[in-house]
Amino acid sequence: MTSDRLTPDELRQLFLFESLTPEQLAHLAEHGRVEHRGAGEAVYVEGEPASCFFVLLDGTVAMHQRVQGDEVEVSRTDKRGVYGGAMQAYIGDPAEQRYRNSLRAVTDCAVFAVPAAIIADAMRAWFPMATHLLEGLFVGMRNTQTIVGERERLLALGALSAGLTHELNNPAAAAVRATAALRGRVAKMRHKLAMIADGRLDGRRLHDLVALQEEAVKRAAAASPLSPLAASDAEDELGDWLDEHGVRGAWELAPTLVAGGIDSGWLAQVDAAVGGDDLESAVHWITYTIDTELLMGEIDDAVTRVSGLVGAAKQYSQLDRAPYQTVDVHDLLDATLVMLHAKVPSGVRVVKEYDRSLPTVPAYAAELNQVWTNLIDNALGAMAGEGTLTVRTGRTDDSLTVEIRDTGAGIPPEVRPRIFEPFFTTKAVGEGTGLGLDISYRIVVNKHHGDIRVRSEPGDTRFTVLLPLTPA
Repeated sequence: MTSDRLTPDELRQLFLFESLTPEQLAHLAEHGRVEHRGAGEAVYVEGEPASCFFVLLDGTVAMHQRVQGDEVEVSRTDKRGVYGGAMQAYIGDPAEQRYRNSLRAVTDCAVFAVPAAIIADAMRAWFPMATHLLEGLFVGMRNTQTIVGERERLLALGALSAGLTHELNNPAAAAVRATAALRGRVAKMRHKLAMIADGRLDGRRLHDLVALQEEAVKRAAAASPLSPLAASDAEDELGDWLDEHGVRGAWELAPTLVAGGIDSGWLAQVDAAVGGDDLESAVHWITYTIDTELLMGEIDDAVTRVSGLVGAAKQYSQLDRAPYQTVDVHDLLDATLVMLHAKVPSGVRVVKEYDRSLPTVPAYAAELNQVWTNLIDNALGAMAGEGTLTVRTGRTDDSLTVEIRDTGAGIPPEVRPRIFEPFFTTKAVGEGTGLGLDISYRIVVNKHHGDIRVRSEPGDTRFTVLLPLTPA
């Protein structure tokens, strides 16, 4: 790299400086210098301290953005006077700023370099109003993005909380109903047991009845659900047997007995054990026993469902876990799907195609859950109540991939390049802030050094998230 200087008249030939006064041109000429780069050399590198502002004098340069550890070419130009580098030196302290992209020489080139501090002082002194306006624009947009982003997170949290509350209410209500019914059944069991054991049954028969009760419990636990038609036929057959043997309320008893795996052949054993006089009380007692077991099964299922939902909520929020950890993305995806279950329309089918052989990945789990939430929520909205949501995992080279696919109308080609821009949205006014994909992009690309890719056509839209398998 070699360097020399430009005269004020030479600087005036650059469109960026053509309106400056002779004194201003002289100031830049005094502090600036011409630098030369050979083909393939970097003019400046993304992430390094933004120490200079550069203007292209000759040659061809290419601008690159770092994506998943690789530099992706964003633009290429040979237009004399184009500029880059410390573009926002006049905002805040120039020493604390870093280059937001990289610029590389495609051919041998020459650039005019001005220290960032000189550009910052010049902008503030020469164009104070413009500097205030630009600073207000950048800072205001950043603050607005922060506030709107927080508001969007709160709204999303409210929607998720409402969905979780709805999901918790169903099993909780089922457990309450089953508990109330169970209390009544236990009271009736005590009453029937008193009638059976009032002295009319000898010890041997009572022992046989208790043994049959235990067998009924095991039958109820192992009973397989019957089809509606098969259950109806079995209830009719069992009801006829009960009527023939003088057991009152057969139509009430038969459904519970059939659900517990009891048939007429088994009831014949009860008849033989207690005799005809006590058959009705014994059948009622066994029915209450089976009903009690079935109700306890309902309570167990309901409580298990509640526990599962709470576990999914903890997995989703990553409560009491380290922010950065090694995670199984399938656990994160499952937790997100559980949290969003209430938002999935009845006409949408959810398909999970997981590659369970994938290794765990280092990640900020809670923030990845936010990415899955944004992508799945957008996919559900795109399908307008009908379609198929596919969540697929796989591997591409050294990256784990998560694909969210929907069968909606697709993204129009003219708006596709803008979907990751802050505040850009295709939703109606009031339905979206346009920050969901921007936040997702920053989480995946900036924080995890991964990538998000999109492919869309009517009936097939796919967002693919790539995450490095090894720590960045």
